Amino acid sequence: MRIAYVLGTSAGGTGAHVAMLAEGCAHGGEAVTVFAPAATWAAVGSAPAMDTPPVAFRQLEIAARPRPARDLAAVLRLRRLLRSSAPDVVHAHGLRAGALAALAVPRHTVLVVTVHNAPPAGGGAGLVYSLLERIAARRADAVTWVSADLAARMLRRGARDGGRALVPAPPAGEPSAADVAKARADLGGNGRPVVLAAGRLAAQKGFGVLLAAAASWQGRDPPPVLAIAGEGPLAGALADQASAARLTVRFLGQRTDVPALLAAADVVVVPSLWEGQPLIVQEAMRAGRPLVAARVGGIPELTGEDGAMLVPPADAGALAAAVLSVLADPRRAAELGSAARRRAAGLPSVPSAVDAVLGLYQRLLTRQAGRP
Repeated sequence: MRIAYVLGTSAGGTGAHVAMLAEGCAHGGEAVTVFAPAATWAAVGSAPAMDTPPVAFRQLEIAARPRPARDLAAVLRLRRLLRSSAPDVVHAHGLRAGALAALAVPRHTVLVVTVHNAPPAGGGAGLVYSLLERIAARRADAVTWVSADLAARMLRRGARDGGRALVPAPPAGEPSAADVAKARADLGGNGRPVVLAAGRLAAQKGFGVLLAAAASWQGRDPPPVLAIAGEGPLAGALADQASAARLTVRFLGQRTDVPALLAAADVVVVPSLWEGQPLIVQEAMRAGRPLVAARVGGIPELTGEDGAMLVPPADAGALAAAVLSVLADPRRAAELGSAARRRAAGLPSVPSAVDAVLGLYQRLLTRQAGRP
């Protein structure tokens, strides 16, 4: 099977998901090509597993935001690339990549679009993304989605439902005692409880709400240490917010030892304003850590009602109260961690995600072959 993945500018989990699928399909013997911005693919696709056949790459610059002239150039280039490579299936990830692929894909080529993020609400951007939704929904042979709210949006636009996209966290072994000890030293608790968050320092992740919540728990004795792992455009603004509020916050930057950080934390917090199937939630659940998370997007589908304390998004008071309740009750913290680990046993694996997407491609190709 010849498979083409189309990916736009991505600094988060979407690119990692495409790399996982591309490498998994190539390992299974399929011919895989990725069309993506050079910087995006270099960040996530440059180090395939040693036993994975090479994944072909073709540069396709899709900007992060709508740009009519650049988007037209991307459509024309993608059209030429697809004519020369003649894939059986084109699988575009993200709404912009999906809409541009819909305009470029030859009429009888199977197109799958996976919607990973909620579009902007209202205003000019909302109108543009509403148009992109319609284009992707009406052209794609199947639309897959990472959360039920996105499924509902796309079905209202007329999409053919391809089912839930499985976005598993990569497997991670248990951290060593030495790694955990180093992580504790980096977190700097010194006997104080540690609240850990991790993710891209961008508006979607809600870290400003988390800092507002942290301001309200400074009176606890001893006050928790808040640690945030990640990089992003709001790094300076978040540091300024923490400084102005005189908060004890450790900004850890990008880390490769997340399992050790999780093991060293007393509670993990995911304050996002919207999420699909966030990897940090899955990682915390597999580690059996007590989790406090916003009730948004696909998070409740991962955790259920017992695998985390779920709070309304953008509610600093509710977030602070939930964190403090977990820190004040070791039994409750242990129950949350145990329930999270049990639910984690049912989370999808990388092989199951690859098998699911290959099964979808085969069904769509079979259906196409049966058309007159």
